[in-house]
Amino acid sequence: MSLTRRGRGIVAVAIMLDVAFYSGGGAIVSTAGIARRTGTVRRSLAPILQRLSRAGLLESSSGPHGGYRLGRPAGTIRLDDVIMLALNSRRHITPALAGCLQCAVVDPLWAEFDSVLMARLEALSLEDLLCRAAESGSG
Repeated sequence: MSLTRRGRGIVAVAIMLDVAFYSGGGAIVSTAGIARRTGTVRRSLAPILQRLSRAGLLESSSGPHGGYRLGRPAGTIRLDDVIMLALNSRRHITPALAGCLQCAVVDPLWAEFDSVLMARLEALSLEDLLCRAAESGSG
């Protein structure tokens, strides 16, 4: 997985965690608030927020006090779903690396990392991250 693609996955998880953490009992979380807390530019969040909403992971509301809240309970939102949605959000053309070491060592190594990572992500939900946030005293 390329760093660009992995970065999109990290941003999607950060957005979902922010919404889960700050929406509490279903309150609306503004895009400006998400951008401020995650240290990102507001307009760069729009495409991923739209994809997360279309997939039913977030629920959006429009208007002057609009924003986002979770589309379903945090315990039912698996991190692999969030990350895969983000990874498939845009197709970037990246150069294909070649060579015998790339094929024999590096590609299998990244495939192994991806396999271990996906297995771990399949076992985690947003609720798990919310528990970690509570244990750390974040707020």
